[in-house]
Amino acid sequence: MRASQLYAPTLREVPAEAELVSHQYMLRAGLMRKSASGVYSYLPLGVRVLHKIMAIIREELDQAGAQEIMLPIVQPAELWQESGRWNEYGPEMFRLLDRHQRQFCLGPTHEEIITALVRTDVRSYKQLPLRLYQIQNKYRDEIRPRFGVIRSREFIMKDLYSFDRDESGAQASYQAMYDAYTRIFARCGLKAHPVEADTGAIGGDQSHEFMVLGDAGEDLIVFCPHCGYAANVERAECVPYDPDEESAALAKLEKIATPGITTVEELTKRLQIEPGQVIKTMIYIADGKPVAVLISGNHDVNEIKLKRALNCDQLELADAQTIATVTNAPVGFAGPVGLTIPIFADYSVTTVVNGVSGANKKDYHLRNVNINRDYTPTQILDLREARAGERCVRCGQILEEARGTEVGQVFYLGTKYSQPMKAVFLDQEGQERPFVMGCYGIGVSRTMAAIIEQHHDEDGIRWPVSVAPYSVIVVPISYKDEEQRSVAEHIYKTLTSAGIDAILDDRDERPGVKFKDADLIGYPLRITVGPKHLVDGNVELRLRSSKEQFVVPIAEIDNQVSTFLNRIGE
Repeated sequence: MRASQLYAPTLREVPAEAELVSHQYMLRAGLMRKSASGVYSYLPLGVRVLHKIMAIIREELDQAGAQEIMLPIVQPAELWQESGRWNEYGPEMFRLLDRHQRQFCLGPTHEEIITALVRTDVRSYKQLPLRLYQIQNKYRDEIRPRFGVIRSREFIMKDLYSFDRDESGAQASYQAMYDAYTRIFARCGLKAHPVEADTGAIGGDQSHEFMVLGDAGEDLIVFCPHCGYAANVERAECVPYDPDEESAALAKLEKIATPGITTVEELTKRLQIEPGQVIKTMIYIADGKPVAVLISGNHDVNEIKLKRALNCDQLELADAQTIATVTNAPVGFAGPVGLTIPIFADYSVTTVVNGVSGANKKDYHLRNVNINRDYTPTQILDLREARAGERCVRCGQILEEARGTEVGQVFYLGTKYSQPMKAVFLDQEGQERPFVMGCYGIGVSRTMAAIIEQHHDEDGIRWPVSVAPYSVIVVPISYKDEEQRSVAEHIYKTLTSAGIDAILDDRDERPGVKFKDADLIGYPLRITVGPKHLVDGNVELRLRSSKEQFVVPIAEIDNQVSTFLNRIGE
């Protein structure tokens, strides 16, 4: 490819809309352009990177026994109604009607349609295990698209679905994909950490996210540097607090006037106490019924844990009218003492001695509130968001935290879809059994952004060789100079003949412009052809990652380039 013919419009200024480095450089380096909020057009350089990521994915999945298919983007509502997710999935789903007023959606994921496909043709245990995958666009109507392709409404995804005859087979498929993901991300030049995760709208019993750590990450994870435990805060387990053997004596319960004090911050400031002494009482509606949730004032309720603990389909905070009906007080004055609805307490309140809570009366709180004496929870369990400083659920050491961006996730589904959709096979005894399933996703476009987040500097992108749009750029200082042009053309043709994907910058531009574009786009190796070294029959090689420079003979250029690419690609 010649730079004069390449459609790669670079930008010198940082676009105002771009917050993350990856978003900035994908726009500035001419990898993509915005078409609408959360929707992007990929330009030739971006497409080349995507294709290289896809090639790595295909190689590893094919080696793991998977087969590639292509499923429709437009999916009939009937399949989602069979699984029970048509109403459950929510407003993120793009829904549409055809001319006959039949309901369809743009696929946000493909569990239903792949299950319907397999149940049609796979009838015997002899046809299992089966692992099918595709790479295509997905659509989710994000309420707030942001960070470029990290959180977009149209994105490229690899999704794979496994079908097995039993749990042990499904676990083997899960492990095979887990291992394949580890290899895929390593080959893409990513340091991706697997962490335990919530299954979310996909469902199932077990899941791991592959996280790329970085300050710009959307997700918060906690991890134990001692035993290796790691989990998204949505999933991370919190251990019960140890009882304080030297706790203070239980003081007399008393009501105190707190006019206009409705928040933990205001209360702690007024009473000169720590947030951990406050018993925060939250009123939720779970499947239409009110419940109270207690947590200490220095923690937050993890609603995913709460929903799982209550085993409910719908969960939301109660409105002001419901709170007034349940507590006889306005918002901000709820407390556990005297409540007649079910009370679910987080472990954190079990060690609060002589705490402070709402009094279920306007402008009043209670002081010296104690569990079991003044109120009795329906159940005590883990309901809080884990964070740094908690003890590890496995080894008891102190957890640390970091931010990360999810690039892939694996799910053990069990029979979540096969059971309601009656997707069955005949076992060895001729009995019908539901498929035991798993699903596995990689955000291909998100992976490209994550690579940039991990591989960049102040000048631009530093692509790993495995996914770079072109491995080498040949830059003559002056393409008009006959000798430089002749040598540059020779090097370019030699490299392409050797199977090295190279680009020749044949533009009539100043050397500084060419160098800045080369650094911005991030070609791993730059060959500069100029009068300084040509007199000795040499050219200059520069490594984008380390900025090291080497002088090499033109006669050995193909071997030298191969050696350097292998070195920086390791």
